[in-house]
Amino acid sequence: MPLDKEIKNQIITDYHRHESDTGSPDVQIAILTKRISLLTDHLRANKHDESSRRGLLKMVGLRRRLLTYLRRSDYPRYLAVTERLNLRKK
Repeated sequence: MPLDKEIKNQIITDYHRHESDTGSPDVQIAILTKRISLLTDHLRANKHDESSRRGLLKMVGLRRRLLTYLRRSDYPRYLAVTERLNLRKK
């Protein structure tokens, strides 16, 4: 379930670190979070859509690995991203 181009560009401008940044962990985590929320809503309406559920689990795993990488490499940025996206409870 792809994101609209306008939504994706808005997320990139909100989370980028410099002007041409489109692939930093911050941006990737924010895009994955948006896709996960959209797919979660889809699965609430379509309970038997197992292939989409598998895709959701893969996205959640990828986001978890990116968060682990960010936590290891730059802890203050990790705290800022998780706080801004409301991902972790303190």
